[in-house]
Amino acid sequence: MEDNHNLSIEQCKKITASAIASVDAFSDKQIVLSYSGGKIIVNGSGMKIVNFSKTSGAFSATGSITGVRYAQKGGSLRQKLFK
Repeated sequence: MEDNHNLSIEQCKKITASAIASVDAFSDKQIVLSYSGGKIIVNGSGMKIVNFSKTSGAFSATGSITGVRYAQKGGSLRQKLFK
C-alpha cells in the first residue's frame, strides 16, 4: 500500500481515498477509516461503501456527505497531558 494519502469529495455525493488501511466502522450515517496517520471520520446520510481494497488501499463511498474529520494517531493533546 502507498504511503501518500489522498482524499477527494465530488459534489458532496461521492468520496474517494487512497492509502486506507481499514474500514473500522460504518453505518448509513458515518464511516470510520484508518490510514497511516490516524483515522478519518466521514459523516453524512445514506452512506454506502462502493469499493474498498485492503491490498491497494483504494476506498470509495456514496451518499450525502456533510463532514469529514481527521483524528491523529496517539489521541489529543489533552489526552497526552493528562494520562
